[in-house]
Amino acid sequence: MAKGDIKLACKQVWKLFGEKPEHFLEQHHGSPNRLAMQEAGYVSAACNVNLDILEGEIFVIMGLSGSGKSTLVRCLSRLIEPTSGEILFDGQDLLKASKKEMIEIRRHKLGMVFQHFALLPHLSVLENVAFPLEVQGVSRKERQQRAQEVVELVGLKGKETYYPNELSGGQQQRVGIARSLATEPELWFLDEPFSALDPLIRREMQDEFLRLQGMLNKTIVFITHDFDEAIRLADRIAIMKDGEVVQVGTPEELVTHPANEYVAKFIQNVPRAKVLSVQAIMESPAGDYDGWVAHDSKVSDIAELLHRNEKPFSVKDDSGRIIGQITRDAVLSTLFEREVA
Repeated sequence: MAKGDIKLACKQVWKLFGEKPEHFLEQHHGSPNRLAMQEAGYVSAACNVNLDILEGEIFVIMGLSGSGKSTLVRCLSRLIEPTSGEILFDGQDLLKASKKEMIEIRRHKLGMVFQHFALLPHLSVLENVAFPLEVQGVSRKERQQRAQEVVELVGLKGKETYYPNELSGGQQQRVGIARSLATEPELWFLDEPFSALDPLIRREMQDEFLRLQGMLNKTIVFITHDFDEAIRLADRIAIMKDGEVVQVGTPEELVTHPANEYVAKFIQNVPRAKVLSVQAIMESPAGDYDGWVAHDSKVSDIAELLHRNEKPFSVKDDSGRIIGQITRDAVLSTLFEREVA
């Protein structure tokens, strides 16, 4: 499968909690309104969700507590059974797979990391990481070799014989990540994996996560309620509210074109300079430049460079062609979140 192809598609997925929700959906032709659900006593965790998650991308799902993001991810892996809809993984509808088939898919193709590390306290680091391979029936020699590889990959070489209670929170989370990678999953689910960590360790784990993704190029569904974390990690973001996906887009698209007031409030405190690319605020090229910057550079990353120069810098695309210019005033306006004239 080529990078950018659809790896996971979520089509008209509903998850209602209540008595006989399938019958209720049929009565309302698969699209009940919120008032009807409330009057019938149903709690909606996922409402007609449609998503396409692409091969090799980090797709972040976010929302406030109770928005349905964690329930949706569990529906995608069928840890929770959706009420209706389709979930297509490489074209296969997971909702039509038998329980036995789903067990094999989870064992061999899906990786999962949750906020609570759930390490086995009586097993060492290496044994914890090798455990999913043992469940698969992989030979002892092969699983130890693979476990050693991923332990080193996540930066825990030398800690193989340690037990979970001998590790810091960040180290325990690295073990959880290594364990989920041991089976070489095609699709990786992470549900607020860093939220229990101290801010400094959390930042380090985000850096580690990006380093691993640069090496492994996994298809990742990442849950968070922290927009700063989302914009650091995401290729695209889906924002949820009351079980509905209200907008999907790149961090820059969400900041520059929020779909509604809810999204606007959600992103209102995000520093625009960290999100906006140079291309978003560039002007038409006019010549006489002091240098050049790449079109996809973040404004915050080139702010100091432009601050030291009165002349504009040219903006070049990936082929080296000049497509615009960026001025110090435009950068300052973005830094101070003023409207660029």
